[in-house]
Amino acid sequence: MSGQRVHHLAHTIEVAAPAGVVYALIADPERWPLYLPRNVYAQRLAFDGVHERLRVWALAQDQVISWTSERLQDLAGRCISFRQDLLMEPATSMAGRWQVTERAAGRCRLSVEHEFTTAPGRPQDGERLAELTAAGSRSALQGLQFLAERWHRLDQLTLSFAETLRVQGPPELVYHVLYDAARWPGRLPHVRGIALREPHAGIQQVTLDLAAADGTGRHSESGLRICFPHAGRIVHKATSPRPLLNAHCGEWSVLPDEHGVTVVAQHHVILCEESIEQVLGAGATLADARSRIRAQLGHESRQTLQLARRHAESSIHIL
Repeated sequence: MSGQRVHHLAHTIEVAAPAGVVYALIADPERWPLYLPRNVYAQRLAFDGVHERLRVWALAQDQVISWTSERLQDLAGRCISFRQDLLMEPATSMAGRWQVTERAAGRCRLSVEHEFTTAPGRPQDGERLAELTAAGSRSALQGLQFLAERWHRLDQLTLSFAETLRVQGPPELVYHVLYDAARWPGRLPHVRGIALREPHAGIQQVTLDLAAADGTGRHSESGLRICFPHAGRIVHKATSPRPLLNAHCGEWSVLPDEHGVTVVAQHHVILCEESIEQVLGAGATLADARSRIRAQLGHESRQTLQLARRHAESSIHIL
């Protein structure tokens, strides 16, 4: 478009990991909420092995922004090009590419480039978008570097699991309990307090004051929740994870069928090795941390699922 200035940004980082490992991380967008600090949720809308379409929600200056992108994966060249079709504001176009370049044995260079335009006559939009894009790129590169350089132990550092409960009641009532987190204190023993804002419909900013299962300690966790009521889903991402964790994301799912409702609480975490002995005591191991987090998150999830079941199955609703 005439009068539009094209902005070019490029960011690069050296990674002490094989190029194939790094490429695999950027080629798997559905894991980005766990891998990338600013990514809240990524949904793969279509993928044929090469051509891909994504919907992405990400954090930018304490706000959740969203866009859809077409991506082209080139495994042989270790390059992924992208172009936004539903744009993040205030862009009028946005495209770029990820490139992994093999260096010395066991090392590589990871770069990400962006090319975008904004509406003419509004230079402040270009400056703001350049700032947001640069901050997001640096955060993503650092997050990918951190994970890739631990690739040989990533299976030990990551943990995924789910808690499931059957409910004989309306799915709408189950979903309401999961959505209305502001009313959890006093109804869930592990939730002592909550601060919740919903700046936009379906986007919740939450800080939870949580009690340990044995009542001996408390901790907090701040995060974001994206609510999809028509699909019966709430995805969540910790922006300030609890002790023992570098990253935490997951999903609540309400799945109705002809016999009732299945409610699922999924969790995905990356453990923080550096804090294990500080939190669990001298001599504590990674295995101890895995067990503690699995028990802690599982206990909290079961309490919430049981609250949803009591609410949905009771003729006199407790909320």
